[in-house]
Amino acid sequence: MVTPFLPDGGVDYDGAARLATHLVDERRHDGLVVSGTTGESPTTSDEEKQRLLHAVIEAVGDRAVIVAGAGTNHTEHSLNLARQAEAAGAHGLLVVTPYYNKPPQEGLVRHFTAVADATGLPTMLYDIPGRAGVPIENDTLLQLAEHPRIVAVKDAKGDLFGASRVMAATDLVWYSGDDNLNLPWLSVGAAGFVSVVGHVVGVELHEMIDAYRAGEHGRALDIHRRLLPVVTAIMTRTQGAIAVKAALNLLGLPGGGPLRAPLVEAPPEFAARLREDLTIGGVKVPEAAIPEVAR
Repeated sequence: MVTPFLPDGGVDYDGAARLATHLVDERRHDGLVVSGTTGESPTTSDEEKQRLLHAVIEAVGDRAVIVAGAGTNHTEHSLNLARQAEAAGAHGLLVVTPYYNKPPQEGLVRHFTAVADATGLPTMLYDIPGRAGVPIENDTLLQLAEHPRIVAVKDAKGDLFGASRVMAATDLVWYSGDDNLNLPWLSVGAAGFVSVVGHVVGVELHEMIDAYRAGEHGRALDIHRRLLPVVTAIMTRTQGAIAVKAALNLLGLPGGGPLRAPLVEAPPEFAARLREDLTIGGVKVPEAAIPEVAR
């Protein structure tokens, strides 16, 4: 989930509660990740993360799983965020591979194990070598799967064969972390998606999962193909938080306001093309909607 900001740069906690309610009640989200990368977590303080988590849990915590982003490139800081999230009432943790440091695999094992040991919450590992600089190798995943609270993986590595081997050998639950690979991940055993485009097509993604699980693979493929313009627009032309906030602006939904530096708002020409792609993908964009970035 994106983190809404006010014009003065502060976190819009009321807007976060409204967006969370919309995503759960209108977009069929079974859960929300708060303070993940799409939530601009590198630029929010620990206090802001805690207040944001409280706001979302109060709004929808009785009917959706709330997962708190607790991963940083500093193990002790990650432990503090994990404990803070547990105290706030989060249902689980998302812990990204420590970024920039490029630790060896043994460093990853120690980092993830320490965070998982810090609370009683189930933990989802976030494997995204394109941003972290290092992958979580398959042998490392097999080792980490032995921890009773490391239960899931958000995969943005895209190695379907390697992940298939890990899934076959462990009880780890897999989630697509690449919206362009959502359907392929289902085909090799993933349980669902930790999605960015779900902000605007959550219902359709839920229908894709339902169709695939019901054996209606042709219908799932139809949905996948229908959403290609939406995924292309949001996931391939600029940074994801920039694009999805521009989309929320077009749809007149909360959460589409400013971003925090070093991220910047999408330019008007991006918003114009985004409107076209969303419309082609079946998203109903109000004619009167004028993106904030174009005003």
